[in-house]
Amino acid sequence: MSEGGTSDRELGGRTEPHTPSCPGLTRASIARGDEGADGRDKPGHDPRRGRSVKRLLAGALFLFVAVVLAFTAYTISLGPLPLREARAVSTTVVDRHGKLLRAYAMADGRWRLPVSAKKDVDPTYLRLLFAYEDQRFYDHHGVDPRALARATIQLGAHGHIVSGGSTIAMQLARLLEPRRQRSLHAKLRQIVRALELERELSKDEILDLYLTLAPYGGNLEGIRAASIAYFGKEPKRLSLAEAALLVALPQSPETRRLDRHPEAARRGRDRVLDRMVSENVISAEDAAQAKAQAVPAFRQPMPILAPHAADQASATVKDQPIIRLTLDASLQKVLEPLARDRAIALGPNVSVGIIVVDNDSGDVLAHVGSADYFDEKRAGQVDMTRAVRSPGSTLKPFIYGLAFEDGFVHPESLIEDRPVRFGSYAPENFDMTFQGTVPVRKALQLSLNVPAIVLLDRVGASRLSSRLKQAGGNLVLPKDEAPGLAMGLGGVGVTLQDLAQLYAGFPRLGTTRPLREIMTGEGTDDAREPLRLMDSAAAWQVGNVLLGTPPPENAARNRIAFKTGTSYGYRDAWSVGFDGRVTIGVWVGRPDGAPVPGLIGRVAAAPILFDAFARSGKLPATLPKPPKGALVASNSKLPLPLRRFRPVGELVRTGAEQAPHIQFPLNGSRIDVDRSAGPEASVMPVKVSGGVLPLTMLVNGLAVGEIDSRRQRLIDPPGPGFARLTVIDATGAADTVVVRIQ
Repeated sequence: MSEGGTSDRELGGRTEPHTPSCPGLTRASIARGDEGADGRDKPGHDPRRGRSVKRLLAGALFLFVAVVLAFTAYTISLGPLPLREARAVSTTVVDRHGKLLRAYAMADGRWRLPVSAKKDVDPTYLRLLFAYEDQRFYDHHGVDPRALARATIQLGAHGHIVSGGSTIAMQLARLLEPRRQRSLHAKLRQIVRALELERELSKDEILDLYLTLAPYGGNLEGIRAASIAYFGKEPKRLSLAEAALLVALPQSPETRRLDRHPEAARRGRDRVLDRMVSENVISAEDAAQAKAQAVPAFRQPMPILAPHAADQASATVKDQPIIRLTLDASLQKVLEPLARDRAIALGPNVSVGIIVVDNDSGDVLAHVGSADYFDEKRAGQVDMTRAVRSPGSTLKPFIYGLAFEDGFVHPESLIEDRPVRFGSYAPENFDMTFQGTVPVRKALQLSLNVPAIVLLDRVGASRLSSRLKQAGGNLVLPKDEAPGLAMGLGGVGVTLQDLAQLYAGFPRLGTTRPLREIMTGEGTDDAREPLRLMDSAAAWQVGNVLLGTPPPENAARNRIAFKTGTSYGYRDAWSVGFDGRVTIGVWVGRPDGAPVPGLIGRVAAAPILFDAFARSGKLPATLPKPPKGALVASNSKLPLPLRRFRPVGELVRTGAEQAPHIQFPLNGSRIDVDRSAGPEASVMPVKVSGGVLPLTMLVNGLAVGEIDSRRQRLIDPPGPGFARLTVIDATGAADTVVVRIQ
């Protein structure tokens, strides 16, 4: 309460005098609240001091705004971060497990491999890197004030830059925009760029990019390129000495370059180790052991595994830094020396191709395109797994498979191996001899030519060609030439890859899958549909026969089903084999097509095939069990028509006898089957005329019994779809119709 009886009250944070009740006080006196009644300032109040504070605050605000505007203008003047160029890396081709197969240098010759710190780098290296370069990497926002303060004090004390105080983000900024001179302006630029990097990227992304771009001398950039070039291995597993060396090299990459200045590199490594000991990161004993290790004095070449597959993949897949193949690097690594050593042993200019296919998936597990990629005399850069060559006898198993499918022959049937002529074509065996009457099983195992051509004549060359094409085998015929009997002995062109795909259909029991070598993205569906090769029973019978083929010397029997082949003139030697897990194809010959005297599939290619299975590191897997309906019997237990195969031209008949003929159902007809009324009501009659009793009935190549004396039989029709009905009489004559069951 004032002397005049008035009281003060606060309005909006400002104290105003209460309007006096005394009429002697005028409005003017009230307005001069800071003055006394006599018009003078109240004691203790300095108006000039208040105005100075306001000016100071206004100046500070102006200065802050000016600095912010200048910083913003400077940042804008720098332009955007060159992250797109920094993320450009060497194209790398990796195997199915992510192991490096081959890398390609960038356009300017630099080796820069993509890196993930969490997956690709040893934790020991990261621990040393953070302790030496940026102890508070995960705590600051691109700039470490304490490190900058230390650098500033050292600059003032020594008159020149002693330590830069740079964080990993600031070093990355310098790598993005290299500057030769160290100056305050360059440091300011790094600070600005480091703050931008922290705003745009995560800590892990900054670290990965730094580990990708860090210089290691010459054309090596990034820890992966350096570790592979200097140590011959990925940086996932590093010794303490190796980790310290990789920390030291980027500090002065050219003066510490290992292949030129190994002693300087050693001193830099030891300096890192000493500092780690002083900061209690490692023990003195560990540092002493690391110092005792010598530093590499030369660079190792970048790995080149599966070069043909890598070249094909890089030409197919564009603008993708990492290309993943289905290959297995471990298997590829043991098969390439095998091909090289065997080619050298076989003579000059000889090359070798090997391909390994997973039966279930159709994935290529190994791809050896030549004996030596860099051997010009052997045309090493020509991929012989993709070259079209004469297959020799390797197509014979498919002839026998279709014969088994048609039901006019069985593995235990007897067949004649004797001179025969088809017009002007007279096939002969490889050894120019004939075996006489032999089981079909033995005819295939011994790769006899005459029985194969006789069966092909019955099956049909065009049918064989179309069936193999349907299963993914691209046969190449001479221009304007139709499929003929000669294709059974190699008169057609095929690649090793196609042949391996076709052979994989046997352990798959009659279906193939297109080969795959380039893996699609994870989580995407594999759109490759199975392709039909032959009936499951026929495919199993072929595999069972080939399993008994006599193996090369010193090889175990009945472990691998295989077939060999030799082209005309000793130009190509083949061997393709399979177990229950994989199919392996081997080709041997000269890439230029010149003959190699004595080059025989059984002698040159088969030993490589068995050695490849042995080097896979896994025991041969058993083949599938016989499918339902497969006829397993000795010759004496077979139906009479299947006991001996007779060509159509050799049927012995009296004048009154006629060949069997299926009268019902007619070929190409549609049969409606009502299964709702029970199995007895859904049977289908088959009526036959002619033929010599007994008559054997087959449905889709499987025997279902004999036809009675009335020459008719009721059969249980197979499921919806096409069905092949065959009748064979006692002389081996047959008739076949194809109907559609609905």
